[in-house]
Amino acid sequence: MQAQALIVVDVQAGFDDPAWGNRNNPACEQNIAALAARWEQLGWPLVLVRHDSAEPQSPLRPELPGNRLKDFLHGRGDLLVSKSAHSAFHGRPDLHGWLAERGITAVAVCGLTTNHCCETTARVACDLGYRVTFVGDATATFDRRAPSGAVIDADTLAQVSYANLAGEFAEVRDTASLLGSLPA
Repeated sequence: MQAQALIVVDVQAGFDDPAWGNRNNPACEQNIAALAARWEQLGWPLVLVRHDSAEPQSPLRPELPGNRLKDFLHGRGDLLVSKSAHSAFHGRPDLHGWLAERGITAVAVCGLTTNHCCETTARVACDLGYRVTFVGDATATFDRRAPSGAVIDADTLAQVSYANLAGEFAEVRDTASLLGSLPA
């Protein structure tokens, strides 16, 4: 099996702010930690992505403590991409160029939030020609209010993201099945 990069999107302290509302998947960070540990054992590229928000009210602004990556990611990773857009491929340094220089043609995407930056990163990766694995249970999201005023719960939003991606943009898998398919 050829090496693939694990792209860990926006796993930042600011997403612990209660203002985000109800979050799904409390096991997300545990699953990401298991994936990162296995990637490190295999010597495969581990890419960490940090959202540097320019929005005045965001806890993810660079000057705030919420911008920092969660503690279990400190000291890890082969590359840190900083972005202010939704896709990790629109940050600095240039993720696509970095992967291409290393001959990496496959990526696995996990992180926060499922239906925003993770889904967008997976779509852009596919459009750039990467074979994409979306690790659904290693992502999490929050309830959202629709324009109609209806609240869409986080679990439903996650399922819609999986459906949006599956078969066209990515192979959607869970952590256990992905880890079980990796080389010994």
